[in-house]
Amino acid sequence: MRNHPGEALEAEAMLPAHLAAAVVIRPAQLSDVPAMLSLINNYAAKNIMLPRTELELCESLRDFSVAKVKGEVVGCGALHFYTPHMAELRSLAVAPSRTRSGLGAEIARELIEQARQFGVDVLFAFTYVPDFFEKIGFKYVDRAKLPLKAWKDCLRCPMFNACDEIAVAYFVSPDAEAHMSVEPPAEPYVEGPLVMPTIGKPRILDKRVLGK
Repeated sequence: MRNHPGEALEAEAMLPAHLAAAVVIRPAQLSDVPAMLSLINNYAAKNIMLPRTELELCESLRDFSVAKVKGEVVGCGALHFYTPHMAELRSLAVAPSRTRSGLGAEIARELIEQARQFGVDVLFAFTYVPDFFEKIGFKYVDRAKLPLKAWKDCLRCPMFNACDEIAVAYFVSPDAEAHMSVEPPAEPYVEGPLVMPTIGKPRILDKRVLGK
């Protein structure tokens, strides 16, 4: 899983006014890496997000935005480009104390706006909490329509032989669906042998799984 926004939302709500005023969402800095690493790998330890290393976060730092409250990193998310038309929303995580607060949706909306500004047509994500993404405008999509490059992280996923993630996408532009049906290039990206995960039964998280 690439994302854990803090459980599915009850409704597509913005942050309450008193919380919104306190939250600052900005591009990540190197000083944010330890907190981002802790947020992401806390969920990775429960097998509900892909783990990240310090090196990976530093290499992809420009992809990330963080949410801060009183100087503390309480959430993060990344916008990662794959083609001139498609990008992935990934590594979306919020602090356990901020789950069900609307913060995950606020970070996601910021990343959607970034995608729009860059001219992205389709923003996709892999998740176990599809309800959350549906409530902010994402739709279920056929994972076979997504770039082959997106599967390179799957090689180290514990569910590689029975992939249970759900693919969703946000259509940023009016032409987005046309780009979902475009055939892959004649020479697809290959990093070593091209290996695809084995598709298993989709898994949707229940809040009880998280012990909250």
